[in-house]
Amino acid sequence: MNAITPRGQALVNARRVLDQARARRDALSIRQAAEQAAVGSFRTADEIELILRRLHRAAGNDRRPVPANPAAAAA
Repeated sequence: MNAITPRGQALVNARRVLDQARARRDALSIRQAAEQAAVGSFRTADEIELILRRLHRAAGNDRRPVPANPAAAAA
């Protein structure tokens, strides 16, 4: 029997899944990210790596660390 998940719990679950995916993505090196992004792309991993490195440099100090628990930081 399927139970109905309350909306609030569904949002918490979705946020947790997104946070886990973001953590996995951020744990990749730029090269690994480029290689994964190149699969099925018309760009090579080298081209994508160059783009990612340029974007990373351009972001510079504008990047703020993401809190481990965003809900706690908002409170």
